[in-house]
Amino acid sequence: MINNLLGALGASTRQMLADWGFAARLFFKLLGMSGAALRRFALVRDQVHFLGNYSLAIITVSGLFVGFVLGLQGYYTLQRYGSAEALGLLVALSLVRELGPVVAALLFAGRAGASLTAEIGLMRAGEQLTALEMMAVDPIQRILAPRFWGGIIALPLLAAVFSAVGILGGYVVGVLLIGVDAGSFWSQMQGGVDVFKDVGNGIIKSVVFGVAVTFIALLQGYVAKPTPEGVASATTRSVVVSSLSVLGLDFILTAMMFSI
Repeated sequence: MINNLLGALGASTRQMLADWGFAARLFFKLLGMSGAALRRFALVRDQVHFLGNYSLAIITVSGLFVGFVLGLQGYYTLQRYGSAEALGLLVALSLVRELGPVVAALLFAGRAGASLTAEIGLMRAGEQLTALEMMAVDPIQRILAPRFWGGIIALPLLAAVFSAVGILGGYVVGVLLIGVDAGSFWSQMQGGVDVFKDVGNGIIKSVVFGVAVTFIALLQGYVAKPTPEGVASATTRSVVVSSLSVLGLDFILTAMMFSI
């Protein structure tokens, strides 16, 4: 009984280490092929359009309603302390520091990440990746690398759109509906938001999230079992792992940024 348990534990540990090793090799191979992928920028541009433009609707609508909620919650919280004029600063800092990069990355993982995993998984199931290898074309360089850089470029842009639309939503609720002074709303925001410390940290977060979400989506699609059930399982696993990775990385990055 104990021997069987130890054997199963050892086998699962060995398989986990093998999976991590394969993922690390694939990641560094993608980085090594970055120059070749960026030289054929038309492929990367098409992926930025596919991943970014097609995710723009859900990012814009979500950002608008997050801004609405921040405007309402922030006003009623600040009003208790007589600081309703700082509503613009509260909305802006909440979005550019945290909510913009994190929520945009979670939405990106659910929409674009799942799409990437399903696309690569179907290529695996349809033996298209094997056919490329038979024609002496590296599928990692031709298929995965442009999508990898497309996701890295697209997510920071989507996070910026999310934050901008969210600030506009906070303005609509706080100034137009509730009646906060518009001058105070914008001046407090302008005086309190630091471009390098606040906006810069948000950009760094969104780039890191873009790397993590896109790589996980490509990895899960690349190793998916070539069956309908395997592709479906890989797609679900991609969204779950990407979302948890975004939340974990957000904590690590926030702790590092505020400790410097």
